[in-house]
Amino acid sequence: MATAFLVAPPPAIARRPLSEDDAVDIWIARWLRIRPADLVRRYACDPRRLYEIWEEARFPGSRSRALDEFRRRFPGLELRIDPGPHRRIPTASHIGQLSLFPEA
Repeated sequence: MATAFLVAPPPAIARRPLSEDDAVDIWIARWLRIRPADLVRRYACDPRRLYEIWEEARFPGSRSRALDEFRRRFPGLELRIDPGPHRRIPTASHIGQLSLFPEA
């Protein structure tokens, strides 16, 4: 049965709002290639909260603070990461793509 794979959300006591320190750690985890699903479990949050942090809609400036912390914790690894901002990939197809297919 499919319901056997559902995981109950953590109790309300375990949930807490994300802080700026959490945002810095989430940025560092992104650069260390920790899966978003693991971060959602670790912080007991909605996945959208991670993307709000990565788009800097919440905690602006946390990326630069995280980059400084990353350089301090992992010297020499900053050359192996992309410290740039998160880029959304649009899901809607461009109307110009339809011209690639011949009309039948």
